[in-house]
Amino acid sequence: MPRRWHSLRVILALLISLPAWGQEAAVGFAIIAVPNGAAAPIETAIWYPAEGATVRPTRIEAFSQDLAPGAALRGRGLPLVVISHGSGGSLASHVDTALALAQSGFVVAALTHPGDNFRDQSGATDMAARTGQLAAVIGHVAGRWMDGAVDPARIGAFGFSAGAFTVLAVAGGVPELTRIAAHCAANPGFYDCRLMAGRPAAAVPPVMARTPLPLRALVVAAPALGFTYGPGSLAALTMPVQLWQAGADAILPAPHYMEPVRAALPGAAEFRSVPDAGHFDFLAPCPEGLARAVPAICTSAPGFDRAAFHARLNADVVRFMMETLRR
Repeated sequence: MPRRWHSLRVILALLISLPAWGQEAAVGFAIIAVPNGAAAPIETAIWYPAEGATVRPTRIEAFSQDLAPGAALRGRGLPLVVISHGSGGSLASHVDTALALAQSGFVVAALTHPGDNFRDQSGATDMAARTGQLAAVIGHVAGRWMDGAVDPARIGAFGFSAGAFTVLAVAGGVPELTRIAAHCAANPGFYDCRLMAGRPAAAVPPVMARTPLPLRALVVAAPALGFTYGPGSLAALTMPVQLWQAGADAILPAPHYMEPVRAALPGAAEFRSVPDAGHFDFLAPCPEGLARAVPAICTSAPGFDRAAFHARLNADVVRFMMETLRR
């Protein structure tokens, strides 16, 4: 047999054995408790491609999705995407993005950050704890959840607001937290400065650094504390990065947050600016009950269609992760 035909047959066999990327399929679901050292376990939701499963409406906090809880996994050695929510959020903050990724062949793990969620914000300014929590989830899901389910060489991350800061730090960013004092002296009314007000200065380390995890792709949306990333602070981030900025972000306004991150990256990132989008428009479109309970995070500017925006956002995130986490 000619060598080129033998090679073609090998490639075709490999393609047939892989999950069908880009094809929507049944999605399994589980909520697990990830060990976190001496601290309380981390509540983590996992969406994954399911094998031969029947889906049913499944409640995820205020949201409902057609899922197959506890179903068998379809495929092995799958790419993993972890999701870190913003301050005061939860594992449900980006449920639509998680589902879109799982339908396309990814395992997706979204944690509720202990001490910084809608039930408990006692640790909302402890960014070092956040990075440790995300690292614990990555290590557990990639190494111990359904042994062999995840390919540890194909891990990406999605982060929004404080979660975007967390993702950058876990990937190898070295923020200079001493920049916070000058920033808040000049902008005391900014959301992050009001959140930090009263925190003892001694509790802020000069530089927060950790051993970077082997992430191959990052999606960074409306990064909090972006001004702490100065020249050279993101030099270790050589993987592809997709950046999203809300054009009408009143919580983290330009030019203090996205602009420093974009300037500090060592290479050009995919950059998306969304005109008229507010900060919270990156959250999943709110069901009616949630919209009544917390209108501040569910209400978009007049004329802005959050559902239509999320259709574009999710398609672009899936496309980016498929391109960067391929075998």
